[in-house]
Amino acid sequence: MKNSFKLLSAALIATASLYGYAQAETVLRLDESPVGELDPAKASDYADSILMFNVYDALVIPKQGQPGYDPYLATGWEIDGTAYTFKLRDDIKFQSGNPLTADDVVFSLERMKALGAGLSYLFTKVEKVEAIDPTTVKFTLSEQDAPFISALTRLPIVDKKLVLENLGDGEGDMKDWGQAYLSGHAAGSGAYKVVSHNPQEETVMAKNAGYFLGVPPKAPDTVRLRYGLEAATVRTLISQGQHEISSQWLPPEVLKSLAASGAQLLTERGTSGFYVKMNTTKAPFDDVECRLAVSYAFDYNAAVKIVAVNDTISQGSAATGPIPVGMMGALPADQTLAQDLDKAKEHLAKCKYKPEDIKMDISWIGEVPLEERFALLMQANFSQLGIKANVKKMPWALFSEQVTKAENTPEISQVFVNTMTGDPDTLLYSMYHSTAAGTWMSPEHLKDPEVDALLDKGRETTDEAERAKIYQELGLKLKSIAPSIYGQDQISVFAASPKVSVPALTDPAKAFPLAAFGFTFRLMEMNE
Repeated sequence: MKNSFKLLSAALIATASLYGYAQAETVLRLDESPVGELDPAKASDYADSILMFNVYDALVIPKQGQPGYDPYLATGWEIDGTAYTFKLRDDIKFQSGNPLTADDVVFSLERMKALGAGLSYLFTKVEKVEAIDPTTVKFTLSEQDAPFISALTRLPIVDKKLVLENLGDGEGDMKDWGQAYLSGHAAGSGAYKVVSHNPQEETVMAKNAGYFLGVPPKAPDTVRLRYGLEAATVRTLISQGQHEISSQWLPPEVLKSLAASGAQLLTERGTSGFYVKMNTTKAPFDDVECRLAVSYAFDYNAAVKIVAVNDTISQGSAATGPIPVGMMGALPADQTLAQDLDKAKEHLAKCKYKPEDIKMDISWIGEVPLEERFALLMQANFSQLGIKANVKKMPWALFSEQVTKAENTPEISQVFVNTMTGDPDTLLYSMYHSTAAGTWMSPEHLKDPEVDALLDKGRETTDEAERAKIYQELGLKLKSIAPSIYGQDQISVFAASPKVSVPALTDPAKAFPLAAFGFTFRLMEMNE
């Protein structure tokens, strides 16, 4: 009997131990390039977007596996000319416990426009926003704006009451609009709360038990989003089971090695491209002929090979122009760009600068080591034209500061730019409209009236077929004046531990046509 009792006790202890393990906290660890901007009115980069999509909510979200948008904080909307009226859910509370109402929507837009940072340019045509009642909000636009619904995916709703309780120093009734507070604290209704935040190192988040849709039990309990980890560090951490998802910036050989060791390869495609930006305001790229010369000299095929992971997965594919293949308005897939040194030399002969007199820096972002390879490729390509170029490493913080002024912007920059909302307007407007110059997305500082007119027309036209034609025309125009080299259509590839399932980055039927939205943590599962 004693032995039987001991065996039964051991079995009960083992069962309790297993149950305790099943109930143990799950932690998702991932990384991105810095910095992590927590203030939703200033968010624009990939890391910022991951934070925004999990800590805050918007009126609409992109559909899964197909184009279009679904209501989210809203239950639906009506359009009457330039008036958009949204009915809100009445069961949503912010993480503070405050109810979310139409006043918060009004405040969120007014705050974004007042700060004029991040993606505020998406809402320049909003003439008035008003709370009709606690669950009804009305936007009145100054004119037709076809991408307006898509833009609302980037209007995170902030807790007005909480922000007003935490205003910092500043002028006027709104003082600093809560900027100091929101740089380190959250005021959202999202599925994850901010536990701690260091924009250069790490943001720690935890499940919001009061989330209006609930957070599934298998979703990670805690998320640790780290910034600026070296590729070698990420490789080691994933191999040792101490990191679940890498950033998209790992070199292809590291991805290949991790996959061979059992890691998953997650992908996000059709939302972004790799652009080589030329400063059009100073020599030698104030001359279109010089821009065309280096555009034709660039070895597009070699650039794609640089990012191949294996025979079936690559971090890039051949581009046809400024809009990624598959997106509305993209140029035909059979018109991929290719190196043509004869044409390059023809255009260089028409340039007002002689090759031996041309001086340029090819900058690359220090936190994205893959860009150094593209920089060295360009250096070799341009040398075939007799042009000498310096390759210059630059930290992201310095780059994003320098490009605000044309005179400080490098001759050549490299950036990956995504659609921001899934609509081509938010890919191209932020890069090429003259009013958007001077951000990390627009270091070309382009000022071209015809480009501006086509971008404006794309916003004014509501018929989707007509819009597609406008963006195709715009693509041809941009190719003809070459403010950028359209290096490739980006395919973001992330190495991931088998411990995590991310359907939005593995199943096309569940993918979102919006960069970073696949990193919605509540839709992930931890498989301990």
